[in-house]
Amino acid sequence: MATSSRHLSVSIDRPAGEVYAYVADPRNIPAWAQGLGSSVELVDGRWTAESPMGPISFEFAPTNPFGVLDHDVTLPSGEVNTNPMRVLADGESSEVVFTLRRLEGVSDEAYERDAAAVTADLQVLKTLLEA
Repeated sequence: MATSSRHLSVSIDRPAGEVYAYVADPRNIPAWAQGLGSSVELVDGRWTAESPMGPISFEFAPTNPFGVLDHDVTLPSGEVNTNPMRVLADGESSEVVFTLRRLEGVSDEAYERDAAAVTADLQVLKTLLEA
C-alpha cells in the first residue's frame, strides 16, 4: 500500500496518439525506460524483461482512447506493483504523467532515487519522440 504519491511529468512536442502508441508498445521499453528493463520479450503471453532487480514481467492496461497506460510490474519476489501512467493531449503536443507511489518502508533516499530515475526516463522519452 502506498503511503504517498508524486506525479512526475514531461511535455512532448508530439500528438498524444503518437506518444501513446509508442509507450504502449512494450518492445520500446529498453529505448526509454531502462530502469524498468532491457531485452524485453513476449514469453507465454506475458511481457518479460531483465531488470536491475532480476527478471520481471509486466502488463499494460488494455488499449484505450483515453491515454491510460497503467501497468502492473511483477517483481522477482512475486510482488506486484501497479504504476499509474497517462498520456494527456495538450493541443498538438502531449504531457506524459507517471504517478510514483511511495510504498511502506521505502526510505526518503530510495524514494528520491526512484523519482530521479523516472524523471530521467521521461526525459529520454521526450528526446526520442521529438527527434
